[in-house]
Amino acid sequence: MFLILPDARTFEIFATEKIIINQYLRTYTKTFLNPLRLKLIVMKTRYLKNLLILSGLTLFANCNKENDAPSILQNQSQQKVINTTIPKADHIVIVIEENHGYLEINESDSAPYINQVAKDSFSVKFTNSYAIEYGSQKDYLDLYSGSNQGAGGGKHPEDEPFITPNLGRQLIDAGLSYSTFSQGLPYTGYNSDTYGAYVRRHNAAANWMGTGTNQIPITTNQPFTAFPSDFTKLPTVSFVIPNLNRDMHDGTILEGDNWLRINLNKYIQWAKTHNSLFILTFDEDDLNHHDHNHIFTLFCGQKIRRGNDTIHINHYSVLRTIEDMYGLPHAGNADSVKAITNCWKH
Repeated sequence: MFLILPDARTFEIFATEKIIINQYLRTYTKTFLNPLRLKLIVMKTRYLKNLLILSGLTLFANCNKENDAPSILQNQSQQKVINTTIPKADHIVIVIEENHGYLEINESDSAPYINQVAKDSFSVKFTNSYAIEYGSQKDYLDLYSGSNQGAGGGKHPEDEPFITPNLGRQLIDAGLSYSTFSQGLPYTGYNSDTYGAYVRRHNAAANWMGTGTNQIPITTNQPFTAFPSDFTKLPTVSFVIPNLNRDMHDGTILEGDNWLRINLNKYIQWAKTHNSLFILTFDEDDLNHHDHNHIFTLFCGQKIRRGNDTIHINHYSVLRTIEDMYGLPHAGNADSVKAITNCWKH
């Protein structure tokens, strides 16, 4: 039974207990209220207040969850406080898809496999991930080297091979390894612009093939047919580049989703139990420029903490995260952003 209070002014449901007690003392102590009744009022007030607060928190949590996954970070500044180290993965495989925004992929029936991976207990989905600019080649270069290197959106750069810092050279200099595996590449080291549905503009590392400053061996530029079935033989970091028919550029979202399932699912499942990492991202959103180049990005691996991460990230953030993971220097604009540090298990 709840006590009915004679004066509504004396009770505010979310007031502090001190205010409630003081109000009752002033109003009723000089009349009929004895200490026993005062204690009863305080106890019931505490119960009611705590019950309402608990109910409110439960409602708030239910209203804010997405796909039953916890939101593990609210802003960029918080992550440095929560976690400051990044577990080192034995292998990282990065797949870049083409030309579709976050809203076209997230919860889409056309991308069932991608969304299945996003909901995996070893996955984190970044709900505020953004490309750097428009023009595919620029974004691939941004992700690989922290800069577009002055290249255009699709033409073969006139001043390649570049001599600027880049992820592949950093890894090799650190005693680690790097390769790009491109679907449709006719042979290792191929450097022409197209071959069937293969396009060089999506193969950023090809712009550093050579023996000069910051350049990488031509053997790092491999066809996807060389992607090992024994995943322990993968390089430390590799990019997988589907061709135009399978990266959602010329083909459909569903075709790209199916290709990913058929060709990368075994690695993704293996990564969850072998200290490795899968990264899926998109080059840009060229259909909805009003959405500020909002793209779909996820990490999946053994050391990933499940959830939907709400921090603002971009291609530079992903590059910086890989560099920090292996203790590498920061290439280009990766030096100006923070690594992604909150989504890791320790």
